[in-house]
Amino acid sequence: MLRRPKPTDSEADLLREQEHFLTSGAPSSASVVRRPDKRRGEAGEGDGQSGENRGSQRDVVVIEDLPDQLPSLTPAPPKKSRFKASRVTFEDEDAEERLDRHDTHISAVLSRIVERDTSSTPVSLPAFTGMAFPKVLHRSETSNQAPLSSAGGKKSIFARQIAAQRLKEGKTPLHCSPEAAPTPETSMDTDQCDAAEPAEVTCPRLVSGQGLRVPNSSGETMRIHMENQAKLQAMSQSEILEEQKKLLSQLDPRLVEFVRSRKAQSVPSSAFPSKHLYDRSGTGDPPVQSVSRESGSSGAAVLFQKPQEVEMEGKEEEEEEELSPPPPAGMEEDLPVKPQKDWIHMDKLEPEKLEWMRDLPAPRRKGTKKAMQARFDFTGTLIPPTEDLPTHLGLHHHGEEPERAGYSLQELFLLSRSQVIQQRTLSLSTLANILSKAHAGEYVSVLKGSVVSTLLDAGLLFLLRFALDDGVEGVMSAAVHALKALLVCAEDEECLDCTFSWFRGLASFPLLPSAQEEEDEEDEALDESMKETAKEKEERKSDHEVATQDVVKGLLKMKLLPRLRYILEVVRPPPRVVQNVLEILTRIARHCSSSATQVLDCPRLMETVMSEFLPTSWTPSSQSIYGLPVASAMKLLRVLASSGRHACARLLNSLGASERLSCLLSAEPDELLLEPTEALRITTEAYRLWAVAASYGQACKLYLDLYPALMAALQSVHRVLPPSDPLLPLQLQRLLALLSLLTQVTHTAGCHQELHAGMVSSDGEECPPPPPVSWGHVTGLQASLMGHLKGFIKNLDDPLQKNSSLTVIPVYLVYLEAYYHQLSRQNCFKPVETLQELELLTSDVLLPLMSHSVVQGLIENLKSSSIVCNGQAVPLGPETTPNLPGLSCSGWRDRPGLVVSSSPFPLLTGLGLLSETITGIHKGLSSKFTGLLLSEPVTGYLHSCSRAKPSLSHSKAWLLRHEHHLLFLLLRLAHRLVPLDPEVAKHASLYHQVALVVLPWLLPGSEYLAHELLSTIIFSKDFISEGHSGGPETVELGELKLHEETQQHTSPSLQTVGALLREACTQLPSIRGCFLTHLAHLESSVMVSRDALLGRNPWIKTHLLPELSGPILPSDWPFLPLVSLYERVGVSDGGGLAVEELPQGALQVVTHCLQWLLLLEVWREEALKVIPPVAKLARLSCVFLCSSDLFLERPVQKLIWGLFRLLTRRPKLDSLDLNVPPPGLASFQDLYSALLSQYEAVSFGDRLFGCWVLLPLQRRYSITMRLAVFGEHVGMLRSLGVTVEELSIPIERFTSPPEDSLPLLRLYFRSLVTGTLKLCWCPVLYVVALSHVNSFIFSQDAAAQEVETARNSMLRKIYYLTDEVLRNHLLLFRLPQQHLQLGFDMYEQLPPIRAKHLERVLGLQDSSVDRGDWEEQKNEK
Repeated sequence: MLRRPKPTDSEADLLREQEHFLTSGAPSSASVVRRPDKRRGEAGEGDGQSGENRGSQRDVVVIEDLPDQLPSLTPAPPKKSRFKASRVTFEDEDAEERLDRHDTHISAVLSRIVERDTSSTPVSLPAFTGMAFPKVLHRSETSNQAPLSSAGGKKSIFARQIAAQRLKEGKTPLHCSPEAAPTPETSMDTDQCDAAEPAEVTCPRLVSGQGLRVPNSSGETMRIHMENQAKLQAMSQSEILEEQKKLLSQLDPRLVEFVRSRKAQSVPSSAFPSKHLYDRSGTGDPPVQSVSRESGSSGAAVLFQKPQEVEMEGKEEEEEEELSPPPPAGMEEDLPVKPQKDWIHMDKLEPEKLEWMRDLPAPRRKGTKKAMQARFDFTGTLIPPTEDLPTHLGLHHHGEEPERAGYSLQELFLLSRSQVIQQRTLSLSTLANILSKAHAGEYVSVLKGSVVSTLLDAGLLFLLRFALDDGVEGVMSAAVHALKALLVCAEDEECLDCTFSWFRGLASFPLLPSAQEEEDEEDEALDESMKETAKEKEERKSDHEVATQDVVKGLLKMKLLPRLRYILEVVRPPPRVVQNVLEILTRIARHCSSSATQVLDCPRLMETVMSEFLPTSWTPSSQSIYGLPVASAMKLLRVLASSGRHACARLLNSLGASERLSCLLSAEPDELLLEPTEALRITTEAYRLWAVAASYGQACKLYLDLYPALMAALQSVHRVLPPSDPLLPLQLQRLLALLSLLTQVTHTAGCHQELHAGMVSSDGEECPPPPPVSWGHVTGLQASLMGHLKGFIKNLDDPLQKNSSLTVIPVYLVYLEAYYHQLSRQNCFKPVETLQELELLTSDVLLPLMSHSVVQGLIENLKSSSIVCNGQAVPLGPETTPNLPGLSCSGWRDRPGLVVSSSPFPLLTGLGLLSETITGIHKGLSSKFTGLLLSEPVTGYLHSCSRAKPSLSHSKAWLLRHEHHLLFLLLRLAHRLVPLDPEVAKHASLYHQVALVVLPWLLPGSEYLAHELLSTIIFSKDFISEGHSGGPETVELGELKLHEETQQHTSPSLQTVGALLREACTQLPSIRGCFLTHLAHLESSVMVSRDALLGRNPWIKTHLLPELSGPILPSDWPFLPLVSLYERVGVSDGGGLAVEELPQGALQVVTHCLQWLLLLEVWREEALKVIPPVAKLARLSCVFLCSSDLFLERPVQKLIWGLFRLLTRRPKLDSLDLNVPPPGLASFQDLYSALLSQYEAVSFGDRLFGCWVLLPLQRRYSITMRLAVFGEHVGMLRSLGVTVEELSIPIERFTSPPEDSLPLLRLYFRSLVTGTLKLCWCPVLYVVALSHVNSFIFSQDAAAQEVETARNSMLRKIYYLTDEVLRNHLLLFRLPQQHLQLGFDMYEQLPPIRAKHLERVLGLQDSSVDRGDWEEQKNEK
């Protein structure tokens, strides 16, 4: 087979292929022919031309299926004249002479004109009328016009009027021959001809006779036509039909179609009545009589043409001015309008196009349970299906459901791609409104599913990105608005701004989607060095793949930033669009530090923002926002600075943010030549940006430069503004930002001394340089701010100023905490003076504040405002999509929460911070805060927290972080007071319970809090009061009481649980060291978190918290040492290592972990409820899997026995569901298979391991595990010697209900009959197998034939068993009895029903199975 040439073939290869082709003799795919050029007058190959002429012809390559004529080109190629070649011209010939030679006289033209003789033509004068001008002809005057049949088809209105006049005068129209002149009957109206017979055809309609070369061609045609008519008249109907079929079978189908088309064109208007008559008759075939009159010798093929097809084909050929016959009466009645003859362009009726003129059907009056398509108005409001809106609103259209007002999402997408600018703009604006309302949660209760998710799945992101590239500014602005509505939630930004001045309010979580690990199958077999990095995988993904996982990343990959820069720099849109662009950039900067870096690195983007929207000088202008300071631009700088200290340094130094801060903050807001609201907003954002910079230890020189301006701003704090003043909230926000700045400057100044000492003694090690501001620069602020705080506390009594005071007091408390915390670290610290100062602060400020009625009323809202306690009551809205996380703060002012004005969390957090610092310096003041900790609202709040199970998401994490701070501070206060105050010590178990619950809740960024809880409260003897108040003895008494009630022989370890608890309490310090050692991998995170929480500003790298992938510690952290040991040695070595071969201290680690677990199970059971029972069982199984003999060690075995008995109590056993996969495992069956293999290998018949293996074999669990024991691991039955008495699980859980799996029953029976399963080897499973086999063989339930056959076969085999003991056990088994020696009860003799069933199965008629024989055999045994 010949191959196609390749690009890599050389010339030799091509020649070799050509030779191979020629030798093969295969036909070529193209042939060369000579095609004559007709314009040159050349003939084809058949003409006898000379060889010379043939040589001048062109060679034409003809390819199969290629059209002969070339397609028309635009512009057309130059034409070649056919006569040019025949003309002979000379170069020296004069053009004028050549023109005179070819010129002819006008007589050559005029001589051929013959004038018509008009002497006998009558002259008719127009009729005289009383009008000054002739009457204008109107289209409605159709009576004066000739019908279509007489007018000839293509005639103007004037020509048709003349033809009608000639018909009226009895003359023949000009275009018809006398032979073909129509009779008056042919031009009658169709309505009069409907019932009449069609007129006889007097001349042929398809044959004109022009091709006949005879003198009288028309007469010859008529003669042939008459002969055909005579032949048709002489033929019967059946003969006509037969000839018709014969002709249709012989003729070419294309010829038949041609004849049909000619016939359709030639049908006169008088033929339509017959067609409509045929239509109304319900058949498609015309009568034979009309067939015979209309048929000719060459026209028989058109006899059975359907009228509808003829009418449709005729319509395709007619011109616009021709009038088609009117539609049937039924069709006219169905039309929404009845066409009139004088309507222009209504001669062709198109019913499907007239449907839109019908009246709209009435909207749905009643609701329906059926889901309907959502429709929205232009403001994004959902229109109910039952609402009847007027049509002038522009919400009705001719798409689907025209009776319903509004546009669906699909229709809006369609309009967004319209070529009409207004439609594109309107659709994008409507989508923007829909997105805004979706983020506000307005569709949650009325729509099924998420609007935002639906739009994103439909490709909204790409639609908006394409619309941004639109050249029309209106469309571009609408696209920016829609993109802002998609990405930005204004209420989220408001909440973040409100919490900025809280403790650690500068920090925030990156708004990244939850991390989804993707395993690439191609990389699994490669080495680590050969695998692709995450960046390479990201670059390899398409835009759609990236956008599906992360919307912001997808936009960045689609080059959004350069386009936004172009819009700001070149397009210069209106102020609203500029604000939207700046808010979009702010949302991108919140995404992650990488996104913020891309914003900074985008060419000319930040330069444009700084020069156009943050100028150093400006003049007031109301026309444009360009050239004026914009608060949104300053906020963008603040969010960018929060992403990292290096980004902040770039903004301050390279982009000139320091000069902008000096320019905006050196004057009062009313002196900035801006609107009052905008001046307050931009100065507030300037203070916040400065606070962020100061939190890194930067921009501190500005503090020295602008110190007078800061003092002036502080002096104006008590300027009273009426509560109704719209500027009051902005003034308060400005004050809070200023206090945040002073707090951060104080922290930075407090580190100056440490940095200076570290720089001197670092000896070349990396150490941040000391800031220019020192402690002496900030000491003067404390007295002024203390006076302000006292004034605001007094204002709490004023109802008009109460809310304002409650807003600012928490920030003053945070400042005082920073001041005293840093003061205690200075060399100038004077303990005596400071202690006296703290006593005055506590007695004069803090205690009156805590006892104030307003504050007490605020604390009453603690529980209702909590996110932890009400986490389940506020479910996550469906409008938050995984690839575009948000804070879900919509409507935050209308519901309880941490941020609303009635929330006590900011105030209590400030009090907790200050009390922690004060009591750390002055231990004697701890008792002053007992009232706060023992207050009823705080105690009730802690009780609710100890039972709460909050869920984690982006919408809650940013608030949970602040609530965790308050819980930690309350626990720290309890840690100081429990050893000192007996009343507080009574609640020690509550505080310990809360600490255990809070620990696995702590989020990334709070590692220092977790470390402090583990180091102080979690393992503290003071908080485990049961250990030194008779707790172990109480447990022992309870176990003895349980033993007396159940009358069961228990394992030897049960009575030692009290002793084990007593030993665990003495080992609490060692247990704490064990867990802290296993959490050592978090040390670096703990140090970073410590720097941020303790105000070590020069060491802070970023205010973006770590990615929110989950809590710091897993919920099952008490099992961490066991899991860690299994991962180190159990997985790699298969659990075959002895205790001596384990890592050093492994036995001690396992012992401490089991002691802690036992303590929690007995005294802190509530704290472990977050761990599913199946997870506990799986984690404890690591003790058996990580070593070959670790479980045999006496301390380990005692602890495992105690935990096993606790886990198998009735309530715990009921909640144990092994069908649910444990966290971290695919299924429990996989773990159980490993346990079985380990048991066979190393158990040595250990009773503890045996109980562990028997637990999953209960009847309600998966049959897979029972099949594994009796199938793959049947050999273990010989060593599974756990007795029924030793098993702490009721035997009925294994035997009830009866087994219905035939394969498992066969395995039971086989193991019993073959002797694999014996009572002395495996008592528990022997009883289980007996019970199920006995129930199966004597079951009376109807079953399938296969089951009945197996049942009868099994019964026969049992009857003929030679082992009489086993036969008696199988036949006389009654019930399992755990207290009996055998473990089950037996019948003395076979019950009558069972005996009859046995006789029927065995076919014994003489009752050979005597009951006395059974008794005798039983007595013998």
